Amino acid sequence: MVRPAPDRRHPPSKGVGSGFTTVRLGRFSLRWRSRTVLLVAILASVAVLLAAASLAQGTYPLSLDRVVATLSGEGTRIERYTIVDLRMPRTVTGIVVGFALGLSGALTQTVTRNPIASPDILGVSAGASLGAVAVITFGGPTAAVLGVPGAALGGALVTAGVIFLLSWKSGSDSLRLILTGIAVNALLVALTSWLLVSARLSRATEATVWLIGSLDRAEWATLLPVFVGVVVLSALALASSRVLRLLAFGGDTASALGVRVGPARSLLLLLSVGLAALGVAIAGPVGFVAFAAPQLALRLARTAVPPVLYSGLLGAVLVTGSDLVIRAFSPVALPVGIMTTAIGGPLLISLIVRANLRRTA
Repeated sequence: MVRPAPDRRHPPSKGVGSGFTTVRLGRFSLRWRSRTVLLVAILASVAVLLAAASLAQGTYPLSLDRVVATLSGEGTRIERYTIVDLRMPRTVTGIVVGFALGLSGALTQTVTRNPIASPDILGVSAGASLGAVAVITFGGPTAAVLGVPGAALGGALVTAGVIFLLSWKSGSDSLRLILTGIAVNALLVALTSWLLVSARLSRATEATVWLIGSLDRAEWATLLPVFVGVVVLSALALASSRVLRLLAFGGDTASALGVRVGPARSLLLLLSVGLAALGVAIAGPVGFVAFAAPQLALRLARTAVPPVLYSGLLGAVLVTGSDLVIRAFSPVALPVGIMTTAIGGPLLISLIVRANLRRTA
């Protein structure tokens, strides 16, 4: 008996045991993993809860129901002023900065195929720090025109351009890019230290706080343009997820699958630099978020490469949660970068130990 061949034009919407769900609308289809949707919903919910707790925390404490009531337009005048004008810029800045740094780290680690590659190590954050410290310590007309965020953004972009030019040799090479970034990072750190030693004590103290990574400067005027930039670059990064996954298999494999490897790597690294520069511009180099968030996301999602959306959400959770912990339990006001470094440092050590154990085995 001859059985008819299965119709290949209309495969089943969900394979048995595949874990994927597919929805078709005419000629278009959308496919996702149920686990992905669940984890994104959980991480987004955690970020919202941390943001609400952050809005309630302060010298004038509020309950969560009063925060919700105030955001709904039912709060008193002092509650609206406290939440909307004083606390919300700091909270939203923490979410935006964390998301930008987490996404930037995921892009960098996937393109370079190196788990320790991040804007902190490649020199982008050091370039932003040099620009900001120069403006803080010496001020003058430049400070009035650029401001600290503008100087940090310019320093990061110029540094990224220099690193790309120095590492370019008949194309982009990941190892050469990382080594060049480490060398440039060391030079910029030395220049920043020289500026701090040369500056007056009050300005050097202010610059040192900024260098650790702080949300104290958060305000709507500087946050809004950065927020728009992060939304645009994040949308481009998420739209490039397929290309990013193919690049993770290596240049030869990606090229065989139709990816123009050189332009794709350059574009994704440019997106990474832009996101890191925007995050550092308004909060300083918040340490280890760009490194830790993708590594935590990779283990949470159980994927071969850091998923970009998970990494961004985990970055937002890390920065917002760290700021909340410091404000709630520290007797003095501390920069948020102290807590994120305390989280990322041990994670980096554990990765190095695991790599050494694998080589030994």
